[in-house]
Amino acid sequence: MLPDSHIDAIPASPQEFLSSVFGYDSFRGHQQDIIDHVIAGESCGVLMPTGSGKSLCYQIPAICRPGTGIIVSPLIALMQDQVLALRELGVRAAAIHSGLEYTETSQALADLCAGRLDLVYVAPERLLMDSFLAVLDDIPLALFAIDEAHCISQWGHDFRPEYQELTLLRTRYPYVPCIAVTATADTPTRQEMIERLELPKLFIAGFDRPNIAYDVANKENPRRQFLAFLKLREASESGIVYCLSRRKVEETAQWLCQQGYNALPYHARLDAQIRHQNQERFLREEGIIMVATIAFGMGIDRPDVRFVAHLDLPKNIESYYQETGRAGRDGLPAIAWMVYGLQDIALQRQMIENGDSPPDQKRIEHQKLSAFLGYCESATCRRQVLLTYFDDEASPCGNCDTCLRPPETIDGTVAAQKLLSCIYRTNQIFGGAYIIDVLLGRENERIRKFGHDNLSTYGIGTEHTAKEWQSLIRQIVARGLLFVDTQNHGGLKITEDGAAFLKTKESLQLRLDPKTVGGSAGGGRSRKTDPALALETEEDQALFADLRALRLSIAKEQGIPPYVVFHDKTLIDMTLRRPLSLDAMAQVPGVGQSKLTKYGQVFLEAIKDG
Repeated sequence: MLPDSHIDAIPASPQEFLSSVFGYDSFRGHQQDIIDHVIAGESCGVLMPTGSGKSLCYQIPAICRPGTGIIVSPLIALMQDQVLALRELGVRAAAIHSGLEYTETSQALADLCAGRLDLVYVAPERLLMDSFLAVLDDIPLALFAIDEAHCISQWGHDFRPEYQELTLLRTRYPYVPCIAVTATADTPTRQEMIERLELPKLFIAGFDRPNIAYDVANKENPRRQFLAFLKLREASESGIVYCLSRRKVEETAQWLCQQGYNALPYHARLDAQIRHQNQERFLREEGIIMVATIAFGMGIDRPDVRFVAHLDLPKNIESYYQETGRAGRDGLPAIAWMVYGLQDIALQRQMIENGDSPPDQKRIEHQKLSAFLGYCESATCRRQVLLTYFDDEASPCGNCDTCLRPPETIDGTVAAQKLLSCIYRTNQIFGGAYIIDVLLGRENERIRKFGHDNLSTYGIGTEHTAKEWQSLIRQIVARGLLFVDTQNHGGLKITEDGAAFLKTKESLQLRLDPKTVGGSAGGGRSRKTDPALALETEEDQALFADLRALRLSIAKEQGIPPYVVFHDKTLIDMTLRRPLSLDAMAQVPGVGQSKLTKYGQVFLEAIKDG
């Protein structure tokens, strides 16, 4: 069903539309240049960080241009979320996907054919059907927008073959502008995206998310570490916890519930109805922790996710950047927290080797993993390492663990030589714990049994503790000098690069892990991500709490997520401005005409009473 109150007359300019519908006074960054470019009928690619307003870059041109904008989106959840938010703004939008009833699909198609829709969201598989293309052949088209456009590239971390078939749009509808948007694409990925879609221009708005704090720690006791992290958060905060396996997802969600947290599991094998219910609860309730595999997240538009935690190592920087980017989309403080260890590295290498990818693709995957391990083991600002990977620049950020708790670095050349020599002399069949025992000269029956107490490397590593050797082994594996033979009981083996290192003895800088791990970046209340901390007085914080409660009540009554009513950032602005008239309320960022009509008076009354 179309919105009761839609836009009857298109504003004279994109600026007026931004103000009257979305409630914002000015565009950010490259938004206006991109919008003007597309309205003029030109195609382009857009790389813009999550939460920086990519959607506006095609939503506004789709409405300002004659015809209907067709938005290609990979997930039903994303379509539904976007359509719901647009209808709240009075925009005529619909989604056509496999989750609809027959009558709903028929109605959406009828509205599309009759010109009653400004935007239609559709999956690539549906778009490429002959029957759907036949419909598009007969109607005016404002533009094509391809969301998550990195999926078109084989270099990308989330390659989808059906995306490559979208090149048909450029040949079948050469007169229709095409805008391809993504938040995550390295140089080879963006190059392939441009070439395949024949995009004449690429807008790059940078990759930095300055509101996100980055924190990476060595995995010791992950549950204990994560619990320590959660104790620094506010109970009302919602977050996402990523695990590699379905089993670990369910076990972690159950454990968190036992600890008193409101945690839900999400993975591809979960019953479809339960999966949908859990997703809806995450979108609509406060204080929910979603424990999930990577099946969860793309298309989740909730802006007030305050943390994203990884209990297992992602497969590359792109995946990590995309997953952590689901935190703090509202621009308020958020944190990306991760623990990882030697077994995570070994498991990711094994998954690459055992995968179905051709050899060239496996080589790319290994390279991407190695680049990510370099980020994890960095002794310098993590944000700088992250942005450099995407050919972006940044100064030391002061908002990551390595800036706030700089690790000690050492010349690890001799230590690495001792380690590799000990592994070689013990025939490359033992795991790290045994090798450390030999290096430390420990006396035990197993060492005596193999005669390794007679080796030249026995007891030559006492300058480091066992914990320090664990860190050094992890880093040397990450550097590619060693690999863990998961097929043979986890034995450490020397790679070709490791053998070359033993011969050349090149200098090797390594880091020593900080003594304390498990907290948030910086720790303490000052690093908490509760948006109420943006308010200085108790009176302001009390009013903000009242406005959030009102928002939640309205959302429950209407069956929509609270952030669709207003974002936290808008409520903070209401609290600080304290508007006392509808005209004053209209000046609050995020309060457009439709929302002013629906909610303005009731929020004014709450502000007056507060």
